[in-house]
Amino acid sequence: MQGIAALQPYVIAVFLAWAALLKLLDRRMRSQAGQTALAQLVGQARAIPALRVVAVLELAVAAVLLVPPSLVWEGAAAVVLTAGFLGYLTYSARKAPTSSCGCLGAHSRPVEWRSFARAGLLLALSLTALVGGLAGAPVGAGPVAVSPLLVLLGLAEGLAVVALSPELDRHWLTPLRRAIVRRRDPLAARVSELVPLEVSLRVLYRSPAFCSASSHLSSDVLDTWDEDGLRFISYAARGRTAVFSLPLPGDDPSAVRVALVA
Repeated sequence: MQGIAALQPYVIAVFLAWAALLKLLDRRMRSQAGQTALAQLVGQARAIPALRVVAVLELAVAAVLLVPPSLVWEGAAAVVLTAGFLGYLTYSARKAPTSSCGCLGAHSRPVEWRSFARAGLLLALSLTALVGGLAGAPVGAGPVAVSPLLVLLGLAEGLAVVALSPELDRHWLTPLRRAIVRRRDPLAARVSELVPLEVSLRVLYRSPAFCSASSHLSSDVLDTWDEDGLRFISYAARGRTAVFSLPLPGDDPSAVRVALVA
């Protein structure tokens, strides 16, 4: 139990440092900060400073978890921070259900059940570290006996955090789904039948591409067709035609593309 408790600060610190660096270094964060739920909470003018404050706080907690000496209050700080994440997600889901949380930099994914599960997992890991510290196990970085089981547990916890991060689907889940569709012929030829148009439209309407072109649209959907694993949807656009494309299957609004053609 002491070994498991001593492992948790490393997992938590890696996630906190990762989330903080994405907030600070992602070039798109400045332009998309106003679309996050945090902007609804503090105002769009203060969204970028607020995100930076959160990032600095995450880096500070990550540092105290990793740098000796090991103190019990460090686990308490992680508990307070991860509980704050859970409260913020609750606010986001209730007050700004279509906005992203901004937890992992710039993206357009709204808060969903996996976001809550990730925050709950991090809170559980923080509580484990705190309880272990109260029981005498090291809380932050320190002499921890490394065993293969602890290494596997740490990897499993890291993979669970990734799997519970909808912002990262475009890096692993969407390619995995496409690979499965390609390998399971003749399902690949019938994938468009498995994705109703209404599902594609919900993804389309949440996409940055649709938001950027919506002011030019002058009609409802004119035509749709599927080709090479993509669904195309066209609209009239003030004398031209706006053609949107999105992957089949897919639920990532950031993957939508638009072209204005004569």
